[in-house]
Amino acid sequence: MKRLFTSLFLAAACAVLALGVVGCGEKKEEKKAEAPVAAPAPAGPKTIVFATDAAYPPMQYMNDQKEIVGFEVDVMKAVAEKAGFKAEFKNVAWDGIFAGLENGKYDAISSSVSITDERMLKMDFSEPIMAIEQILVVGTKEKATDLASLKGKSIGAQIGTTSYFVVKDVKGFKAIKTYDEVGLAMEDLVKGSIQAVVADSPVAVDYTTKKYADKIKIASVLKSDKVENIGIAVKKGNKDVLDLVNKGLAAIKADGTFDKIKEQHQMK
Repeated sequence: MKRLFTSLFLAAACAVLALGVVGCGEKKEEKKAEAPVAAPAPAGPKTIVFATDAAYPPMQYMNDQKEIVGFEVDVMKAVAEKAGFKAEFKNVAWDGIFAGLENGKYDAISSSVSITDERMLKMDFSEPIMAIEQILVVGTKEKATDLASLKGKSIGAQIGTTSYFVVKDVKGFKAIKTYDEVGLAMEDLVKGSIQAVVADSPVAVDYTTKKYADKIKIASVLKSDKVENIGIAVKKGNKDVLDLVNKGLAAIKADGTFDKIKEQHQMK
């Protein structure tokens, strides 16, 4: 009987030990709390880089602080605000400005670019910003009032512009001198190196009423059978940028912002 009791006791003890071993082996893994996934930061506004030849007052030029300023610059800043993008301006010489657009160095050109049939074959344009005219500028003592009366004399214009296209095929001038910047042409006119300059109307008005008001004057408006509009140029097929620019332009013209900017810059 004692032996039976001992055997039962040993069997029970083994069973308890066995359960203990199993219990130790089944160590519960604590589930770690997962760190909350941070919500993605909202994307900032799209940045559009505009190339501009900042030597064309009052449209775009460098101020005393070496900042790019001007009427068209303010227009595009207002456009950016309305359309929800950030406008960045890059000073680029006119001579290579279209090649840079084609090569993707910037997104658009905001530089008093006239919308012509030839240019539209190579790039796309926004809706017109405004219409301009070609102006004949001469010295204050010059009596010529048109291109015909300047035959035998020298005339200047910025190369690659519609101002140059107006005079390049006209016969009878002593010389047609081209310039990288319109300001250099005006300087030569003041010095007497040339007798006339053809320039866009905003630029002609600016130089004849401000910097050289007592030295040069507007002789006439060179009439054309076509309205000349300026706009924003983008690479062919760049619909995303074009749509944003057009959206902003429509907004600032509808709410009066465009007219206010014109007043601020004393534009007609």
